Amino acid sequence: MKQRVYRTELTPVSFLQRSALIFPEKTAIIHEGRTYTYREFAERVNRLASRLRALGLRKHERVAFLCPNTPALLEAHYAVPAAGGILVAINNRLSSSEVDFILHHAGCSFLFVDHELAHLVATVDLTGIQTIHIQDTGLADDPYEQFLAAGSPEPVESWLADEEETISINYTSGTTGNPKGVMYTYRGAYLNALGIVIETQLNSNSVYLWTLPMFHCNGWCFTWAVTAVGATHICLRQLNPAQVWDILDREGVTHYNGAPTVHIFLVNHAKAHRLARPATVAIGGAPPSPTLLAQMKQFNIHPLHLYGLTETYGPNTVCAWQPEWDTLSEDEQARLRARQGQVHTTAGQTQVFGPTLEEVPRDGQTMGEVMMRGNTIAKGYYENEAATSQAFEGGWFHSGDIGVWYSDSYIELRDRAKDIIISGGENISTIEVEQTIVQHPAILECAVIAIPDGMWGSAPKLL
Repeated sequence: MKQRVYRTELTPVSFLQRSALIFPEKTAIIHEGRTYTYREFAERVNRLASRLRALGLRKHERVAFLCPNTPALLEAHYAVPAAGGILVAINNRLSSSEVDFILHHAGCSFLFVDHELAHLVATVDLTGIQTIHIQDTGLADDPYEQFLAAGSPEPVESWLADEEETISINYTSGTTGNPKGVMYTYRGAYLNALGIVIETQLNSNSVYLWTLPMFHCNGWCFTWAVTAVGATHICLRQLNPAQVWDILDREGVTHYNGAPTVHIFLVNHAKAHRLARPATVAIGGAPPSPTLLAQMKQFNIHPLHLYGLTETYGPNTVCAWQPEWDTLSEDEQARLRARQGQVHTTAGQTQVFGPTLEEVPRDGQTMGEVMMRGNTIAKGYYENEAATSQAFEGGWFHSGDIGVWYSDSYIELRDRAKDIIISGGENISTIEVEQTIVQHPAILECAVIAIPDGMWGSAPKLL
């Protein structure tokens, strides 16, 4: 066959195309009193993509979005790749200097910026960057809505030739220098989104609340996963615990995600109560304590512990529940659930290695570095070959996280490599100390750091 009718290149854009075809009048997006059906969602994406093309966007040019969790940023996850560009969703918690670095390091041709975040680029040289302001009103006089109105509701011709092309660049926090641009592929985004669908059991009846930033690992790929099954997105400009509890009740939310801190805010809020409808909640970004996990279940919130990094498209492992754990005590269940587990359905391999890439014993005690490889590992750092070579040395992605491996193959994090406290020659895991301390009912949250010690070299200090 001259044409490969047995293959199409994997792209998350196809998720929206399918859902608009099957669920055209189903509510796709809810945001501050306005709603969009899947037909309208697809038309808005088409308008954005065609307008970018009309203004000269070339293949693989970078398009930056500096936005909260709004429909505009969700639309960008489809329109930018549909137009052939590369999405750069910028962390809106960064400083102006960091935003400046990202825009120019990525070489962005377009910048879409929300009105509440315009101050972050007020002193940035935007010469050569076409800038579109977003009022997030949905009204005809909103500059973003005017931008869409000038585009066509018909889909543009795809320029995608290879599913391993870059779909997005997600910049790391830059805590050890300038941020690094992590490159995601169409293939990896597609597969990770499907892995999310499987592990969280999303379906067309699901209602997903955006408590997790869309800029963070493209929303852990939930930007694409929720759409893949024709579920409903509820956008949220900012995290307000009282508002979240109101939305959980009013909209019948079935899924939301966040770091442990987000869940701590929610379960300790005055409005916290047992939900009438169970909610499946992915928790990750930092190791949750068994105490927090037990608390969440009391509110009919069922935590699913995921673990990953920016370089793994967000979630890479899941602490999959084992039926035999059902008979264990609540404390023991929470302890087991706090482990990071093993790779999700569409990921590759995750193992714990010693200094010379030898597997550590699966004894739950011997510590080593957690490393990954497979379908959902980033293709490298944009314009940074040195960092790429170092992070992917030996054919594995070196996470920098220190963990142990159990006999059931589940892993458990003990620390970041740079955070292990060596006191008197002994390794002290800050995570272990923190999780022990938060078992006390008077402790809401804590952190343990190393401080100099005249006798032992270093000692742990509780904050």
